[in-house]
Parts: sequence; C-alpha cells; structure tokens
Amino acid sequence: MRAEASLAAVTSTLASFDGFSQDSGMALPCDYHMHTPLCHHAKGEPTELAARAVAMGLTEIGFSEHNPMIRNDWDDWHMEIENLDAYLGKLHQAQKEYPDLTIKHALEVDFIPGHEDWIRELARRHDWDYFIGSVHYISDTFDIDNPFKIDQWKERRPYDVWSAYLERLTAAAASGLFQIIGHPDLCKKFCFYPDEDVLPLFRTFLETARDHEVAIEINTAGLRKDCREMYPSPAILGMARELGVRLTFGSDAHAPEEVGADFAAAVEFARSVGYRETCRFTQRRCEVVPLA
Repeated sequence: MRAEASLAAVTSTLASFDGFSQDSGMALPCDYHMHTPLCHHAKGEPTELAARAVAMGLTEIGFSEHNPMIRNDWDDWHMEIENLDAYLGKLHQAQKEYPDLTIKHALEVDFIPGHEDWIRELARRHDWDYFIGSVHYISDTFDIDNPFKIDQWKERRPYDVWSAYLERLTAAAASGLFQIIGHPDLCKKFCFYPDEDVLPLFRTFLETARDHEVAIEINTAGLRKDCREMYPSPAILGMARELGVRLTFGSDAHAPEEVGADFAAAVEFARSVGYRETCRFTQRRCEVVPLA
C-alpha cells in the first residue's frame, strides 16, 4: 500500500462526509478507547471525560488505560501496577456521578511476545469488560509511535518496520487475550510508508482476527496525527468488511475534548464500506448491535 494510494483513498472517502457533524442527530456508537492521567500523557479525570460523553449524547463509553507493564521502569507512558486500584476507583466514581451513562472497565494492553502470562495475570485482577490489544513495540526498545524514537524509523526500511508490526499484530489477534485490536495500522502515524505492497500482510492479520472473533476499531485519533487519517485506512477497513471482521469505535481520547471526536465521520466511514453493525462488550462477551 503506497502512500499516494492511501492518501488518495482517504481524501476521496472523507470528501463524502462534508457537512456531516456531531449535531446531525444520529446516534453515536460506544467510545471504547479512552485514557486518564494515570498514563502520564493524558489530562482530564474520568468524571470529566464522562461529562463530555454525556454532553455529546453518548450512552456508553469504555476506559482503556495503558496497562501496567511487567516492570514499572519499562517506559514512562504506562500506568504503574500500584495505581490499578486507583484507576478502578476513578471509574466507579464516574459511574456514580453519571448513572445514566454506561461505563465499561477495560485496559489497552501491549502485546509483546513473552508477556502473555503477565497479561493473563492482569486479566485475573478484575472483572474486565474487554481488553484492547495493541502493538506499540516491535522490539523491547522501539515503540514505533513514540515521537522520541523517530531516529529508529530513519535507521530502518519502512517495510521492515511494517512487517514486524503486522507479525506481532497477527499474533495478538491469535492469542485469545483480546476482544479488540487497537489502531490496526498505527505504523502509518509518522508517514513512513513502504514502497512495497503491504495489503497481503494486512489480509493475513484480518483473517486471523475474523477466525478468532476479535474486533478491530475505527480509531479517530489518526486524524490528529501526522498521517491525518483514521486508523485503519479505507483499503484496510474495506478488506475487514469483506472478510467479516467485527468492528468497534474509539476516539483514543487523552483529554475531555477528544471524547467521541469525529465519530459522525467514523460512522459514515464504516457505512461507506458496508458495515451495518458494531459490537458492545460486557465481561468479555460480545453483543452485535446495529450501526446507526
């Protein structure tokens, strides 16, 4: 998937959304990807994000803070394990203050080979509604979406990074540890596009997600990044629909004003490739519901 083709596709797709706003009266889907200050790079307590969700007319949200890592010194952008109870307490407080808003408990969990037992340990610590499996690291020291690691991108062929990313993403989908795979083409964030065609690698990932009944998300945060494109691209989302992969939605909000960001456009994006259903999760069980 070359950069020119990807950008042309998203320009064409988003052009059809002109005039479609959050005020159009449509029912918006659940926002299942939201963060809190416990990850050290977000602002706004859960009560504040919940207030924003209510103001936007959302009826269900899910908090998915970055999981505690196997060591607290792994990096500086994951929640520490000793804050897990505080995290849950903040979610309970938000639910208490906004009883008409359904608030799901979740984590965004990094899939790193060799950490599977740690992920299972985290799963045992609470009755979670879902885990979002994400790949940020393609090695123990290279988190590909970290702006402070751009130099590592420049030292590698983009195709090699994308291939390593998709190998881990496919393994995450096959692991049985996750209900949703987050931002499935995160590797485009800084616009290091490979010259080679990577769609066959995405097909393998999507077939694996389908076979293991794992959803992918439309993540609107890509519009706020260098790539200026939702995750995933139109070509990948169209392939996901063709293959019968389940779908959720997430703003990847790191501040109250980002809750539900660009969701009207995301719904139209999903419908443009043929999606008519989305998923809700309760205690890791999936419910397929109509897409407004």
